[in-house]
Amino acid sequence: MTPTIGFIYPDHAAEDDYPRAAAVLGVDLRVAHIYGTDLHAVPELLDLGSPARLREGAALLAGYEPTAVVWACTSGSFVYGPDGAREQVRGLAEVARVPASSTSFAFVNAARAIGVTRVAVCASYPDDVARLFVDFLAAEGIQVLSMSSAGIDTAAEVGTLSPDQVLELAVANDHPEAEALLIPDTAMHTLEVLPKLEAALGKPVLTANQVTIWEGLRLAGYAPDAAAPPGAAAPASVIEPSGLGKLLSERLIHVGD
Repeated sequence: MTPTIGFIYPDHAAEDDYPRAAAVLGVDLRVAHIYGTDLHAVPELLDLGSPARLREGAALLAGYEPTAVVWACTSGSFVYGPDGAREQVRGLAEVARVPASSTSFAFVNAARAIGVTRVAVCASYPDDVARLFVDFLAAEGIQVLSMSSAGIDTAAEVGTLSPDQVLELAVANDHPEAEALLIPDTAMHTLEVLPKLEAALGKPVLTANQVTIWEGLRLAGYAPDAAAPPGAAAPASVIEPSGLGKLLSERLIHVGD
């Protein structure tokens, strides 16, 4: 049975990454939009990730009967800090009545899944917001060796970055000792350029929409796998990935539970 996974996505920017991934993975990824001020600033982000707005998103997804729901916003979750973000996810799971998570925890679980603890962060946000992500990762046991901030004020502007601009930003802001590069903004189009990013850097690259989709698959109990054994059909809970990065090329479903 094809899983249906719901994503609550703020405003509009790079939501077309989700149908792109759905077509590759053969799963049903449903996106519900909620709206707030399109500004990367702490008060606005706290409002965007508030219980009332997430209840609205869960209600919009309810008709699809998703197996899991993910709050597809990094800054709108880590801005609450680890404890607040956990409470945010708990509240979302309660109203959605299915397992739930957020992009911030997706990054943590994905890093653990591929076995990395030392990372570089290439953020689009203003510096004060980006540093909150560094603090969030540190609290979860992930050491940030370097953090760059592009200082972009709105998600809409981030969504206009071309694949070449994303590649240039990533290459310029990696750290040689980092085991992976993290790009934490679901407003940035990254799925199209992921193979080039990992080839250019020679290491895993975790991007916001990528880890968000992976987290939804994990919560729904579906694992990516490179291939079934010769002569055997792939199990129903295995998805064939292609071009979506190292994270979605390995069977990593049990990590982070």
